[in-house]
Amino acid sequence: MGISIGIVEDHSEFRQSLVYLISSFSDYTIAWAHPSVEDALEDYAATDVIMLDISLPGLSGLEAIQIFKTRNPEQKIIMLTILEDDYHIFEAIKNGADGYILKKSSPHKILDAIQQVYEGGAALTPMVAKQVMAFFKPIPAKPESPSNLTLREKEILVLIAQGMTNDSMADKLFISAQTVRNHIKNIYEKLQVHSRAQVVVKAFKEKLI
Repeated sequence: MGISIGIVEDHSEFRQSLVYLISSFSDYTIAWAHPSVEDALEDYAATDVIMLDISLPGLSGLEAIQIFKTRNPEQKIIMLTILEDDYHIFEAIKNGADGYILKKSSPHKILDAIQQVYEGGAALTPMVAKQVMAFFKPIPAKPESPSNLTLREKEILVLIAQGMTNDSMADKLFISAQTVRNHIKNIYEKLQVHSRAQVVVKAFKEKLI
């Protein structure tokens, strides 16, 4: 069946181009595609990944993130937008988005982002990642980190920031994928976050890596 995708995009031509692009590959299937959050919620069925525009009629994409996550806490969401400003990037990540890529990204980059988020990574285009780094660079380091991360958890935190999947981390560290998942769960609890994107942001903000 492949990776199932839901799309919320109000520009019909771009929405249709996404449907055409994704449907062209046997590893992906389009479960539904709608021009608004309201329409998507009426027809909502959990998918592996939702491609969600930010600027929408009615409820915005930023408002919709937590609604979709409430419907399905495991729902992966990629913000697909023309907006590159810090506010929208960090609001999306703060609200629980798993990735943030620009509409001008190449088809290859869009498909890579879907695959990366599906595998548990955090999809950020180089430009967005650069803005994340630049945003937190001036923040002075705190004398002590309240996170109390273990050495192994800090090691995994670095690998998360590098965009590695659970399986890749397991191979690199010579531990099981389940052990990696247990460490990531502990990291989430200690940092009080709910997604890998939030982990990366908080790690840079608090100078944990």
